Amino acid sequence: PASNQTIEEVLRACNVLSQRQLGALIVLEQEASLDRYVADGVRVNAEVSWQLLLAMFIPEHMNATHDGAVIIRKNRIAAAACFLPLAGGAGIPGTLGTRHRAALGLADETDAIVVVVSEETGTCSLAYMGQLDLNLSPADLRERLRLLFGGQPDALQPWQRAWRRRINLHPPAGARTT
Repeated sequence: PASNQTIEEVLRACNVLSQRQLGALIVLEQEASLDRYVADGVRVNAEVSWQLLLAMFIPEHMNATHDGAVIIRKNRIAAAACFLPLAGGAGIPGTLGTRHRAALGLADETDAIVVVVSEETGTCSLAYMGQLDLNLSPADLRERLRLLFGGQPDALQPWQRAWRRRINLHPPAGARTT
C-alpha cells in the first residue's frame, strides 16, 4: 500500500492541479499488477513528489507525459503517459470525459485506486472497485484515501465493499443542498 508520505504528495499535487485547472490521472497500484500499462508508458522510476507530479501534467506541446496516466507502484512513480482502458456501456453519462472514463475503466478491471483532476472544472474524483465519486472536495478526497490506505476493515464505507459500477455525483464544495 501507499505510504502516508506518498498520499500526502499526491494530495498536494491534486490541490495545485485543481487550483490551476490542469487535468491529471494518477493511479495507485494495489494487488493487481499494472505491468501492461506501465510497459506502454514512459518509464520514470522516481520518488513521488508533488512537484514532479505537477510537472508531468503541464500541458505543453513539448511535454510527452501530460496525456495519459501516472502510475505509482510501491511508493515510486513507475511510469507516466500510460493509456488505460476506457469504460463504456450503459450507465456512463455522456458528460464524462476521457480521463474519467479511463479512471472508471481501470477501476472496473483492477483494484487500483485512481485519482482524477478535471481540467474543465478543477474538481477531483476518485475511482475504486468499479465506482467513481465525482466532485470531491480536497477534504473528501483526503478522507477517502485515508480510509482506503489506513482504515480498519470494519470501518470501510459501503462504497468500498461492493465491486460493482456506480457513479456518485457530489455537490460542488460550498453548494447548497435542499
